[in-house]
Amino acid sequence: MTNLILWFKETRPQFLLLSVVLTFLGTSIAWYYGSFNPGYALLAGFGLLLTHGSVNAINDYFDYKSGIDLEVVRTPFSGGSGLVPEGKLPLKQALWVGVITSLAALVIGIVFVIVSGWLLVPLLVVAILCMVLYTPVILRTYWPEWSPGLGLGILPVLGFYFVQTGRYDWVVLVASVPSGILVHNLLLLNEFPDVDADRKGGRKTTPVVFGMEAAGKFYRIATVSVYVWIVGCVAATVMTGKVVMPVYCLIAFLALPFALKAMRGSREYHDRNKLVAALGHNVAFILLTQVLLGVGYLLDKAFPIF
Repeated sequence: MTNLILWFKETRPQFLLLSVVLTFLGTSIAWYYGSFNPGYALLAGFGLLLTHGSVNAINDYFDYKSGIDLEVVRTPFSGGSGLVPEGKLPLKQALWVGVITSLAALVIGIVFVIVSGWLLVPLLVVAILCMVLYTPVILRTYWPEWSPGLGLGILPVLGFYFVQTGRYDWVVLVASVPSGILVHNLLLLNEFPDVDADRKGGRKTTPVVFGMEAAGKFYRIATVSVYVWIVGCVAATVMTGKVVMPVYCLIAFLALPFALKAMRGSREYHDRNKLVAALGHNVAFILLTQVLLGVGYLLDKAFPIF
């Protein structure tokens, strides 16, 4: 029983709420466009949870192998689970957690290829490549944050829509862009406390390559771009009378106070306490924005404007 608890902790369950939020958003969009199977939603959501947990465990494995986990100063939002360097979990078991959860997620993916269509295969292949290559390869190239933005932002929204409908649609791609930017920013700001350890470990994260000041500016520009994207899509809906993104999605601005606090904290990275607070505000901003976007689709389904 103790091992099972440790294996569960190795997936970093406190961070898996992102997968739940993505499940809600992607399924809400599918329901908005006329398709909803609760069984598919639950199974696909479980598959994403397994995938996310696998990424976390594999990341811990490679971080320890590279020595990064022995250098990093952990925060509640960054620095890994800490189970392996603290001697609570053998390194091989961390790897097995990643392998087993990824294989279970793959089985679920195959099930959906059978029931929803083979066009899901390219999405799964890209997602697998992002997952497997992220820590050992992508993190050693410039601007690695694009990978989680794609693999844990855009692709899940498209995937949840596909398993419900058996097709892709450009309006869903448009709807997935904020998730891609938000997850990109989640990783970007979380890299700030780890910059010294990442540099020693040979990683080329944006803060390592371009410096904290430039990375902070990039983070703030990307954050503002989320709101610009939402407003632009809603404006296109109003001007054309064809829904690009429901007008109700403007309720995503309710998360703006958290965004402002996170952006302010990205300027104050020299003060660790303020930086850690900014990481928390960033998580709240990212999760709440996606929940509110999903609610926007549900509201427009119930009370359509166009």
